[in-house]
Amino acid sequence: MQTSETMSPEMDAQSGSRAKSAIRTGLIAGAFASVASTIALGVCGRYEAGSSTATTNAISHWVWDREALFRKSPSLRHTVLGYAIHHGSATFWAVLYAWLHANRRPARSVPAALGGAGVAAATACAVDYLATPRRLTPGFEHHLSKSAMAAVYASFAVGLALGCAVANREHRQ
Repeated sequence: MQTSETMSPEMDAQSGSRAKSAIRTGLIAGAFASVASTIALGVCGRYEAGSSTATTNAISHWVWDREALFRKSPSLRHTVLGYAIHHGSATFWAVLYAWLHANRRPARSVPAALGGAGVAAATACAVDYLATPRRLTPGFEHHLSKSAMAAVYASFAVGLALGCAVANREHRQ
């Protein structure tokens, strides 16, 4: 492993450029993934919990604990905070994905883009539910069936793929 003292100025510039590119792509792709998965949360929440905002509200359990899991109506306290946490999480995963994969090997086909984003979404799901303390899980699992949660993570993957495609297209122009 090279340190900054042993790296050439060209390598250091490449690393900085790669990081900037991953952050830029991640911000765009994270927004797409966040919006797509929030729409899925709303649709699935309406169908399964009787509320299109209960699933987003539940995410705010990070701050408001169990109170957030029972809030079904929209509110600044729960809905806005839940969305902000969800958006931040989506952006984190999108930046990581862009850093590791999307900016190194931009997909040349729709199936390849969806496949790579699907692996990223599956990884995010596994981390969310297998490696994360219960207090920091997304929270919407309290309102949704496993098939609905799969739809939410699939929507996340579609948003991630689309966002990366948009970001990389704009970056190349």
